[in-house]
Amino acid sequence: MDSLTRESVASALGAHPWAQSILVVPETGSTNTALKQMAAHGAPSGTVLIADRQTSGRGRLGRSFDSPAGMGLYLSLLLRPEIDAAAIPHATLRAGLAAADAVEAIAGVRPGIKWPNDLVMQRQKLCGILAETGMGAGSRIDWLVIGIGINCNQMEADFPPELREMATSLRRCGYPIERTALAAELIRQLTALQADLADPSRYLPRYAASCITLHQDVQLLQGGTATPAYALGIAPDGGLMVQLRDGTKQVVGSGEVSVRGLYGYVK
Repeated sequence: MDSLTRESVASALGAHPWAQSILVVPETGSTNTALKQMAAHGAPSGTVLIADRQTSGRGRLGRSFDSPAGMGLYLSLLLRPEIDAAAIPHATLRAGLAAADAVEAIAGVRPGIKWPNDLVMQRQKLCGILAETGMGAGSRIDWLVIGIGINCNQMEADFPPELREMATSLRRCGYPIERTALAAELIRQLTALQADLADPSRYLPRYAASCITLHQDVQLLQGGTATPAYALGIAPDGGLMVQLRDGTKQVVGSGEVSVRGLYGYVK
């Protein structure tokens, strides 16, 4: 099993400007939580925190993210972009594209992206992404923390029973990789994120081309209600454009979207 160290990741990054701002710890509750605390105490933009294990890994909508030692890449990045809060939804989408690009570069296989924040392989979840912010004056943000968890080494028995039909890993799909190489490539791919938040048109066409939610029947799960719809495209603000059964079109900006055939959803 490969080991992650600050020295190995920094060496793999070479002259990258964030190479000396990497922290690798054996264990933490949540890399996002720890990096948010560092952000509040003035940590610079480009700080990267990687943990071999998370004891309280977190995902979107308050979910937990299973993070056993030696099995995944659990990485959070701190940025201080000069953007308004309206651009925040793009952080998750652009990070998903960066993660897909990194996996493709290292493993030689491209995952699909389930809107807005999951990477999918063989119809199961490979990666989750959580973006969190701290607000500054007015509508400007003070800091942005993006957490990315990629399942790397798990086999079926390594997942809790309730996740075995929903989750997968690169190794389980037949693509074993070195986590150090994936960490370095992910950091490289995230470098363009800040510029793309300022101008989302730079990345949205590539994101849409990788988004497996599009042109699918979906279920919109909001407020305890499930509404059938059809996914049409990605809106300029990063929302999901859908058409309801009565022909009404709307943009979904939050909540859960289930895609038939993914994560055990077949109804």
